[in-house]
Amino acid sequence: MKKQDVIQYKKDIIEQLSELCSYNSIYVPDENGTPFGIENKKCLDKALEIAKSYGFKTVNVDDYCGYIEMGQGEEIIGILAHLDIVPVSDSWNTDPFTLTLIDDKYYARGTSDDKGAVVCSLTAMRALKPLEPSFTKRVRLILGCNEETGARCIKHYVEKHGHVNCGFTPDGEFPLVFGEKGIISGLLKLKSDKILNIKGGTAGNTVCAAVEVTLKDNCFNKEKLDNFFKENNIDYSLKGNTLLVNGVAAHASTPQNGVNAISYALEGLYQADINDKAVDNYHQLIGLGYNGENLKIDFEDEYGNLTCNVGVCYKEDDYLYFTINIRFPVTMKKEDVIKTIKENDKGLIINLGGIDPLFYSPDLPMIKALHKAYVDVTNDTVKQPMVIGGGTYAKSMNNVVAFGCDDGKHDYHIHDDNEFVTWDSLKTQVACYYHAILNLMEI
Repeated sequence: MKKQDVIQYKKDIIEQLSELCSYNSIYVPDENGTPFGIENKKCLDKALEIAKSYGFKTVNVDDYCGYIEMGQGEEIIGILAHLDIVPVSDSWNTDPFTLTLIDDKYYARGTSDDKGAVVCSLTAMRALKPLEPSFTKRVRLILGCNEETGARCIKHYVEKHGHVNCGFTPDGEFPLVFGEKGIISGLLKLKSDKILNIKGGTAGNTVCAAVEVTLKDNCFNKEKLDNFFKENNIDYSLKGNTLLVNGVAAHASTPQNGVNAISYALEGLYQADINDKAVDNYHQLIGLGYNGENLKIDFEDEYGNLTCNVGVCYKEDDYLYFTINIRFPVTMKKEDVIKTIKENDKGLIINLGGIDPLFYSPDLPMIKALHKAYVDVTNDTVKQPMVIGGGTYAKSMNNVVAFGCDDGKHDYHIHDDNEFVTWDSLKTQVACYYHAILNLMEI
């Protein structure tokens, strides 16, 4: 299959993507007996219904996830994609749950992360249907509903069905990802005398794009605050005692691509002489950095550096809370990073925990098979397999690495307003997944 051959499936791909993107499948725990929310269940049911209409075997695994299967044999090639999404803000230019085509871009939440990959993986399997009698392995497209908030869906799957023999998750980058940084999360807990309320962010794994801070009367220098924001080109407003700061969202693994509204709001208040212990501690422990330098965890190896993101803030029981999301180098252990944090956080970061990095040798047959699929479709021999800061299902399922779906041609605004995908990206995905399945069948 070549990229141009995918055109025969275009109508179905766009219709199915539109259907799946119509569901606001964010995490809503234990809603009406569902593990992750009614919209997640509806989206999963719809995806399985579509697959069943093509004659595939489909199984719903307790509404945690589902799978679509073809082929025969003892070994399983797994494709792990997800139907859940991160929340949307009010700043979209289009309805985030209505697929909208503008200038060759299809806009909707989930188009690039990861509903587009779901549809493309299913289409690749559909294109392989004529070859199914010759398959010596089963191909199982596993659709999770909790990737963005803990991957409990795949953990549940593994408990029920075990690990796959080889496979990929189309939730990273092309040509493929052989390593993923480790992830540590925690909560910065601060006490404030001057901040009456604070609210900002949509998800811990997203750079905060907007924050609202309610302050006591006359507790800071307004001129200094204004100067700070103007010098840093930050959009803000002050209405009475309420400070509104706007930033730019980005994925927590690439905080340098965003502007953290929380950090700029608190740094602005620090520079405006608010003289508040919470603001002082935030300045000392986080500041405006995103590599953890203030906590002395700005580690780096040959595959990349540590990143530290504050995604969500809120007030509860007289304390201010800030979610911390850290991605650390693949050559490190989470215990060592946590130990360093505890040595420098004044005891203010609580609930620290996480998962170690993922790393596979680039010389493994599975890695070579996937890379060959990408090269055969794109003729791109320049871009090489990589390590990323994002976390995927590969950390929850053995023998799996990320393969696609980001081709690097655009900023697809994943986890941001106005997320989109292009037809070129979709057809590249279908062709790559088609050849990946065939190559993995041979190893």
